[in-house]
Parts: sequence; C-alpha cells; structure tokens
Amino acid sequence: MKIGQFSDSFLPIIDGVGRVVYNYCETIANKGHECTIVAPLDKFGYRGKFPFEIIDYYARKVPIMSSYDAGLPPFDLHFNARMDMTDFEIVHVHTPFIAGHEGIKYAKDRKIPIVGTFHSKYYDDFLQMTGSKTIATIGTDMVVNFYNHCDEVWAVSENSADTLVSYGYKGNVEVMPNGMMIKELDPSWALKAKEHFGLNDDPILLFVGQQNWKKNIERVLESCALLKKDGVRFNLVLAGKGPHEGEIAAKIKELKIEEETHCVGHILKEDLLSGLYALAELFVFPSLYDNAPMVVREAANAGTPSIVVEGSSSAEIIEDGVNGFTCKDDSEDLYRVIKNALNNEKLEQIGQNAKNSIPQSWDEIIDLVLERYQYLIDRHKGLL
Repeated sequence: MKIGQFSDSFLPIIDGVGRVVYNYCETIANKGHECTIVAPLDKFGYRGKFPFEIIDYYARKVPIMSSYDAGLPPFDLHFNARMDMTDFEIVHVHTPFIAGHEGIKYAKDRKIPIVGTFHSKYYDDFLQMTGSKTIATIGTDMVVNFYNHCDEVWAVSENSADTLVSYGYKGNVEVMPNGMMIKELDPSWALKAKEHFGLNDDPILLFVGQQNWKKNIERVLESCALLKKDGVRFNLVLAGKGPHEGEIAAKIKELKIEEETHCVGHILKEDLLSGLYALAELFVFPSLYDNAPMVVREAANAGTPSIVVEGSSSAEIIEDGVNGFTCKDDSEDLYRVIKNALNNEKLEQIGQNAKNSIPQSWDEIIDLVLERYQYLIDRHKGLL
C-alpha cells in the first residue's frame, strides 16, 4: 500500500499525537509499505535515518502555542510540486486543522478513501486558548464538520469516541487504540536516572506530560502537600515542558513542597526517561484531558503501576488494585490512594501485572490498521 499520513504535529515536536504518527509511519514502513508523512517541519536535521518519506510545508510558530508550527501549504510551491508526484492509495488524517484539510482535499481530488483519527478533547483546548465558551463551541462544531468529510472515523479509546459523539458527531466511530514500543529496560538506567536527577531513597511519585493545568497537575501537587503534612516521605518528579511551568512552580512554592519536588523538564534521552519510569514506585496521572495516554503504557512497560481518575480514558486499561489504582477527581482521595498504595505489600506484584496486561505493541496495532486500510481501499474501488 501507499499511505499518506497528515498531521499538524510531528518532529521535532514530541507531543502525544506527534509520537503516535511517528510510530504509525515507522511501523508501517518496516512492514514493507510506502508511508509518507505530510506535516509542518523545520530545523529538522538529516532525514536519511527514517524509513518513511517526509513532505513538509513552510511553517511559522503559532503565537498562542509557541511550541507548534503552522503554515499555508497551498502557497508553498515546492510542497505542491512534491504532492503532485505522489500516488497515495489511502489518506489518514490525525488533525482537523491545516494538515487535515490538506489530506481531505488530496483524497477528494484523487478519489481515494480517507480515515480521520480523533485524538484530542478540542473543546477543552479551544476554551483554554480563548477563555470563551462561545468560541470553543464554534470551534468544536468545525471539528465535527471536519470528521463528517472522512470515510471512516477512528478514536483511540471508548472514552474519546464518546467525547466526539458528545460534540455532535452522528456517524460511526471505530476504536483503534494506540500501541507502544515494548522493550526490556537496562537495569543500569534506573541508577543513572537517580544520580542524574539527584534523587534520594524516598519513594518516587512520577508525572510525565505537558506542564499544563489541563493535565490536572494541581491534583498531584495538592495530594503531595497532604502527604507531607501527614509525614509521608517522597520525591515528586515532574517531567515535561509546557505553558504553565511558571504557575506550577509558584504553586509548588505556595504548598511548601519545593524540597520534595523535582521539575526536570523535557527528557530527550531514552535511558533517563526509562530509568525514571523504572525508579518510580507510582506513576501519578490524574488527567481527565488525555484520550489514550502512552505515558501510562510506558510506565507499565517498566513495571510501574499508575494512579488514574476513575471513569477517565486512562482508566479504561486499569483494574483497580490489580494492575494499577483509580481515585476520584479529588486531591484528598488521590492522597489517600497514594498513601495506601505505598503501604501496599503487593505493590511490586501490581506493577508486574501492569507490565503483563497493559502494553500492546505497535506491531500488533499496525497489523489491525493495515487490515482496515486494505478493507477501505477495496470498498472504495467497489471490490467488496
């Protein structure tokens, strides 16, 4: 097959969607298919190391989201010339914005099928960016209209499928979960991470993700303040960057947990990040925003159980007390669950259960993806 993947998020940006798209492209290419990513890319470096093709278009930073690039691909002559040379059999769009609309235009012009994946809670994004419920609703209606132009719509979890339906989407939504790169971790990585980040022997509570209030980080900070008040010793490690780093640092100071908290920023080195996952007693991730967070799976791959909010997308793969823990969306309840988990004599076994039950390889997921692509291509050609 010849497959076009369209995304507004890709290297060098390493957010959740960008990582998903990268793994789609790499795994599809490694299975012998031609895969091309279409995205806004710049200052990217040597591209020969990738097993897939890249077609980028002129882009500039988004003022209100400075870590992201956006552009106007129709006015990029080099981009248009390269796109004219392609002959995709199917298009997969991972965004309802600029790149996604390019994908729909391409698919309609070439009369080929188009799949759209719903990755994010866009109403929440629009509301945070604008502070206006009216604008957020208008933006969400535009997202629904975008997915109405796709031949098939996928969501990464049951919860995210329900979210799209709640926005007003009337069509069928297929659940196509995310996978992960399953790997055995080098035992030395944990010690290396401990030394690198200056961590002591107290239990480690880890959060990995964008430093953004929409990730429900305030719950983590407040629960840790309660732990400290209760005399529980711990290291809280916050890994990641984001728009609210300064506000989060101020909140840490306000709650008087500076000594226990380590804000380590975005971690590029695999050994350090994997080492942190392995070091942590618990991965604390109370986000209600994320649809299918890979970080929960990555923690499980290291044998570290997660604490997530009951009823959230993250909780779909967690059985409370068996391969992880759930809590209410409440700082006091999160504090209670953390404290009980740290005292749970079966904590190590629960981590092992997480490792055995949660990670699903990209290799398995992409087999399902390719099977569905072929079905859509054949159906579009009238072969079914």
